[in-house]
Amino acid sequence: MRNSDNSSPVYSTQGGQLCPKCGNPINQCTCKASKTGSGSGERVRVSRETKGRKGKGVTLITGLPMHPDGLKDLAKELKQKCGSGGTVKKGTIEIQGDHRDVIVKELQDKGYAAKKSGG
Repeated sequence: MRNSDNSSPVYSTQGGQLCPKCGNPINQCTCKASKTGSGSGERVRVSRETKGRKGKGVTLITGLPMHPDGLKDLAKELKQKCGSGGTVKKGTIEIQGDHRDVIVKELQDKGYAAKKSGG
């Protein structure tokens, strides 16, 4: 973002995370980079975790550069694809059960640089 006279950059924390292509806040993105792919080049991690869940495993999807509404929509699609429940917490999608292979393939088909993480 620049001053009106284009002399020096001005930084603001008001808008939150910015789209790397158009420079607008993610929720006002005009280029749709945040909705269709991982525009920031950040790798999406798909891992499995059982800690704090009484031994029940969940698949965690982190690193998605999306608006919270976009995360909810994607989580819904992935839950339907896996035939499982899940939720979105603090920018992370949690899908019940171990569905890493299905989720990585689905995210790669959508254009994300998804990768299995952990053991």
